Amino acid sequence: MEDESTPTIKLVTMDRAAACTIFTRSDGKEARFPLVPSPFEDTSVIARLDFSPALAALLATTLSGDQVLFEMPLAGAVDQLAGRLVVYLDQNQWSLLSNASHGAPTSSEAERASALRLREWVDPSRIVLPASAGHYYETGKRFSTDKRYDLGLTILQYSRGWQMRDPLQVRRNELHDSFCRRVDRPGNMRKAPVFTLDPDALHSPTRWTGAAAGAEMPSTFQKHVVFQLEALVAASSSIDAMLDTQRVGEGPDTGWTAASQRFSDWLDELDQDSQQKRRAIDIHLVVDLQRELAEEAAAADISKELFQRWGFKGWVRAIGESPAVGLFREILQSRHLNKGTRWRPNDLTDMIYLSCAAGYADFVVCEKHMRDPLQHGLRRMGRSTPVYRRLIDAVAAIEKALEATSVPADSTQ
Repeated sequence: MEDESTPTIKLVTMDRAAACTIFTRSDGKEARFPLVPSPFEDTSVIARLDFSPALAALLATTLSGDQVLFEMPLAGAVDQLAGRLVVYLDQNQWSLLSNASHGAPTSSEAERASALRLREWVDPSRIVLPASAGHYYETGKRFSTDKRYDLGLTILQYSRGWQMRDPLQVRRNELHDSFCRRVDRPGNMRKAPVFTLDPDALHSPTRWTGAAAGAEMPSTFQKHVVFQLEALVAASSSIDAMLDTQRVGEGPDTGWTAASQRFSDWLDELDQDSQQKRRAIDIHLVVDLQRELAEEAAAADISKELFQRWGFKGWVRAIGESPAVGLFREILQSRHLNKGTRWRPNDLTDMIYLSCAAGYADFVVCEKHMRDPLQHGLRRMGRSTPVYRRLIDAVAAIEKALEATSVPADSTQ
């Protein structure tokens, strides 16, 4: 049992204006250390960070006085969702929520009421509205500094630190675990939660180049201290990056849009039925995922001989039985089979993030052009994630789900 007479750290504060880090103990005493060099860039809007170890919470205050509260991950915790419903909002829905939250004249009374309702469910921990790396990227591209700040602030305040794991990592985990199930090695499965507070879950390690950022932790640090520090760095960096005043660029053209258009145009000219074309699309997808398939099979300790013996059908089976990458496959087939499909640069982002969300979330809200193929793909996979085009409709459905899961106060009497 912990000795209550021994002072503990109750609050850690990083104060930009005072240029110091303050450790406050349970007995009221403080220790101050110079914040040199300052970790805050000129484009940062963070004025102060307050971390409470006891509450497992991080509070960020901006230069304009706005505040963002993040839940922090607990070392060793298996599931911190604690039964909360997961509602994934596409970027256009976050924009609507931001406009409603900040009183934009374009918002209707119904939209403002829906935004308020979501906030009422987030604060008492009844639902989770996770942010994704796609949200960070789309927000950072906005030209208006003020609108970018409002949107970023809305996403941070409503998500409260909850993230959707990078879809590229989710699909790797799915393939890995599918291979483990195939050879009956359940103990080797990763089973990493898709919606999580885990530090750095937003970005897959496969996206990193060069050495990992940040200094190594001293070897004398206990594991839970290292975890806590990593979580703090990840959370504060996420908040700082989302609200940074410098706009991010569009990024390089990967050629994916043009390649997809050529493939669709080629399929349109083929004198084949839909099943034959589906096989062609599967071949196209397997070629695209060949590195992930091979690397995750190796990580699952699948021999080269067995992997080759499984062949194309075995690889497609691993893809098709996985919630996220399987749904991505269905959407890809639907889009390619639709004659005259025109591919846009943002289609890949929409497909990857929304297929991951719909594979695991309780509710998804997105634009119509993605809702229809998502619903079609979910039906083909025998899954039933509700996908909505309008936030108002989603809020009504969420309310019903919350009512159905609520336990009456006198139920134990």
